[in-house]
Amino acid sequence: MWWKSRFSSIGWIAYESLRVKDQGKYQPLSYFQLMEVTLRELLVEKGIITNEQVDAEVEEMRDRTPERGARVVAHAWVDPAFKKRLLLDGTKACQELGLEIPALKLVVVENTPEVHNAIVCTLCSCYPRVLLGIPPDWYKSRNYRSRMVREPRTVLAEFGLKIPDQVTIRVHDSTADMRYMVLPMRPAGTEGLTEQQLAALVNRDSMIGVAHPKESGT
Repeated sequence: MWWKSRFSSIGWIAYESLRVKDQGKYQPLSYFQLMEVTLRELLVEKGIITNEQVDAEVEEMRDRTPERGARVVAHAWVDPAFKKRLLLDGTKACQELGLEIPALKLVVVENTPEVHNAIVCTLCSCYPRVLLGIPPDWYKSRNYRSRMVREPRTVLAEFGLKIPDQVTIRVHDSTADMRYMVLPMRPAGTEGLTEQQLAALVNRDSMIGVAHPKESGT
């Protein structure tokens, strides 16, 4: 295949960049690692992108943290009009806060006393990285991806989140071009908090739907 012959000239570079430092040795590239390295080298060679641009994009992705999503949630808690727009079109509403959701449809689902939402990607690990950063390992695990859609109440209980039987649980399966984020319920007793203080209560797992936000004062 074309990519195998191509790899013969870049194999050492690929191994050098993917060295397993913790073990102090090299490991064979997986199929997808090989495809990524090959495609990147071709794009650089043709002048479409540069290595510096790739490195900058990777660093930007690493800098994305759940604090971005927390800003969105806190703003929705204090601004009913923004909350309405967020639930109608998450992508467009986030742009109001200077948060671009490139080439994706963001769907925000609201938790209520009657309905609890959780997100998953049964095929791989599609996740709202722009707002929540790098997904946790458990989100990508086969265990979570397969069981969350079949027995969500049990899985949530294993996270320490016990949902009453009378509350409906809705699990939303992300796709390649659609991402979900949970809008958790605002904790009681937070009426006097500022938007910034409210954002500090919002954790990553509450925006995935496997936890509640922190209580005020904790």
